[in-house]
Amino acid sequence: MLFSPLRTSFHCFLSLQHTSSFTRIHQKTVFNLSFSIATATARMDSQLSCVLVLSGKSASDRELAKSLKENSSLKLADEVKLATFLQSETGWQSEKDEFDFNKYMDSLMTTCFGRVLLWSPRLPSTQDVVSLNFCEIPVGCVCIADVQFKGRGRSQNIWESPKGSLLFSFTIQMEDGRVVPHVQYVVCLAVTEAIKDIALKNGIPPLDVRIKWPNDLYLESLKVGGILCTSTYKSKKFNVSVGVGLNVDNDKPTTSLNAALQKLTSGYQLRREEITSAFFNKFEHLFHILINQSFQPLEELYYKTWLHSGQRIVVQDQDRLMEHVVTVQGLTSSGYLLAIADDGEIYELHPDGNRTGEEETNVRRSDDLFFCVAANASSTGHKKADTMRQGLNKL
Repeated sequence: MLFSPLRTSFHCFLSLQHTSSFTRIHQKTVFNLSFSIATATARMDSQLSCVLVLSGKSASDRELAKSLKENSSLKLADEVKLATFLQSETGWQSEKDEFDFNKYMDSLMTTCFGRVLLWSPRLPSTQDVVSLNFCEIPVGCVCIADVQFKGRGRSQNIWESPKGSLLFSFTIQMEDGRVVPHVQYVVCLAVTEAIKDIALKNGIPPLDVRIKWPNDLYLESLKVGGILCTSTYKSKKFNVSVGVGLNVDNDKPTTSLNAALQKLTSGYQLRREEITSAFFNKFEHLFHILINQSFQPLEELYYKTWLHSGQRIVVQDQDRLMEHVVTVQGLTSSGYLLAIADDGEIYELHPDGNRTGEEETNVRRSDDLFFCVAANASSTGHKKADTMRQGLNKL
């Protein structure tokens, strides 16, 4: 693992992640996917054309969706043609396996996030839609796809996402760059808390979905989801695009939420619509805390949900000359891992990038977690780390 110095660009702070159940594309795949709008169906015989259906929760939200269609302002990458429709104007009804607009909107209780919806049966990438059209769509707008054939992952990887996955991206705008690196942690936390809320509401056994730092979701020691965050800085604001991928029904190659749920109870299936609305209901609350109070009030809940408290890791220094055994304590103020060596030295740990176990040669692993050492803490950093360590020891 190569040394990664402390980075100042927020593009670097917000790590790119993929969902492990997605299959990396090795060759071009053509999808034959039926769609309820007949005029769109005839145009969906290749990956060079896609459809978006636009909707909104309130009358004003639906007006925003209507203006997006009328202005023909939405675009896709790589010259992929896009046809847009309004849910209201087509008389469109979702088919059995398609995302149900009405069920989603009925349970959505937010004031900002998720209220304007862009849905497609298949897209290259929901993340590309919100990133490329960030200035055209309202803040909080969500794009959902049933299938992705060019999903974005870390280190420019391309991933194919099958049916049964919950795939969505949405937009955030922020002014305080100090909390931007923590957005990915709030998103992970909102997913896990949303799943708990659904279980409590419906009287079903809770699923123990946990966070693997920096932004993966695990269930039964298997990856079931991942978060992707990217940001740009424009006009003194950070434009953040957030992507979420979650295995709801697709069991291969790892597992899914419903596969795990069936081991605990029968007769109840989690639906993508209820998970998405529960996520936004929870995220809006947590995001408000992040913006107004920083990440600190959320740390205790985050540490109860992640996998790493007390985890022992073997790392190499940047010159690859020395190894250190360190114990994870929590997060630094910049959003990286805080770890303490057996001799009391404080370390800040960065993700390894995107290497597999077979490719990793410069750092040994513990519990399938890879890191490189960013730097020894400065004297000021020691004081900050000691304060954080004392707080963590009380959890």
